[in-house]
Amino acid sequence: MEVSGHPDLIHLGRLLRDRMDRTLEAEMEAARAAARRTRTLRDLLLSAEDAASRIYLTASDGSLHSGVVSAVGADHVEINASGVPHIVALGHVVAVEVRQ
Repeated sequence: MEVSGHPDLIHLGRLLRDRMDRTLEAEMEAARAAARRTRTLRDLLLSAEDAASRIYLTASDGSLHSGVVSAVGADHVEINASGVPHIVALGHVVAVEVRQ
């Protein structure tokens, strides 16, 4: 009898394939959620840039940046605080407060 045709291995293969499918589905959902969050955050920052509003941004390392948004890229935001630019990756943004 061939080893790959063993009933225990067939069952184990199915279990592993099912687990991999569930893992892939969970990772895809997490990626979609991150994309929605990033898109929404980017839209908020673009609106703040258009309105020249002052923002207060908290990064994942706990640092606080405040100033006026001078540029928004695909994956970062540039904030000018008293003429000094700060660039923060959108993936590191924890919270944003916009003041009019």
